[in-house]
Amino acid sequence: MITVENLVKVYGDVRALDGLDLKVPKSVVYGFLGPNGAGKSTTILSLLGLVFPREGRIELLGEEVYQNGKFNEDKLVKAKAKIGYMPEHATLWEFLTPLQTLDVIGKAFKIPKAERERRSEELLKLVNLWDVRNKKVGKFSKGMRQRLLLAQALINDPELLILDEPMTGLDPRGIAEFKDIIREQRKAGKTVFFSSHILAHVEEVCDTVGVIVKGKLRLEDSIENIKREFLRKAGYTIIIETNRPVDWSSAGWSVIPLGGNRYRVVAENDIREELHDFVASQGAKILTMQVKEPSLEEIFLRIIE
Repeated sequence: MITVENLVKVYGDVRALDGLDLKVPKSVVYGFLGPNGAGKSTTILSLLGLVFPREGRIELLGEEVYQNGKFNEDKLVKAKAKIGYMPEHATLWEFLTPLQTLDVIGKAFKIPKAERERRSEELLKLVNLWDVRNKKVGKFSKGMRQRLLLAQALINDPELLILDEPMTGLDPRGIAEFKDIIREQRKAGKTVFFSSHILAHVEEVCDTVGVIVKGKLRLEDSIENIKREFLRKAGYTIIIETNRPVDWSSAGWSVIPLGGNRYRVVAENDIREELHDFVASQGAKILTMQVKEPSLEEIFLRIIE
């Protein structure tokens, strides 16, 4: 769905993209992560032909739209007809209503009038703006504007949805609804590519994440695999509670008493079975056991450091 190879973009002395490689398959939700200035927005703008990279290759929906300094305009237009885009910073027409806004965007995609009207009603109900469909956008809050931006990104029923920091300004209810919409797009076979600095949001909805740092992709995998690999390298932290004190002096693991009969055990591998055997050998039983999984934020911070 998206293929980027050796993409380079330079602003003065700054290499915003430094040989970026990226691959997003069809029908997944891909979270694109990175600290401020890492190259997330530059990547998205390059995909859309709004920024000209210096070199590299970009393929969208099977169309090679960019190759070493030149966009193929015909292929780019063909691909963009199947893409919905929600920018991080956008200027809406404040003198228009949501219905009028979607009608203008629909016309740009050459959607027939009856279809535009049907889609506009469907989408404004989806993002909970139907009740204010005739209200001028200039009177909208930040959260309402974000909802409308999502609706306009969906007006052409895109195969690929590109979202740049889409949940900024939304209240908790709006965030929950937004996540549901992303999940529904995936169920419908659509591909969603979105950047975010709010890692909890990414962790809840994404199949795959990519982490970009200083213009290079440092990590790309499923969240499950990333956590498993992080645990393998950093060690497993297991919290247990036993029915009686345990003498750990002969154990080959790092054990920290937590008070009472609770202990934190750190080992290189998953040792849960061995823990059961060791505790049982001392005539004790494990009452509770918990493997402390790292959060995506913890992994992210470790990567960018």
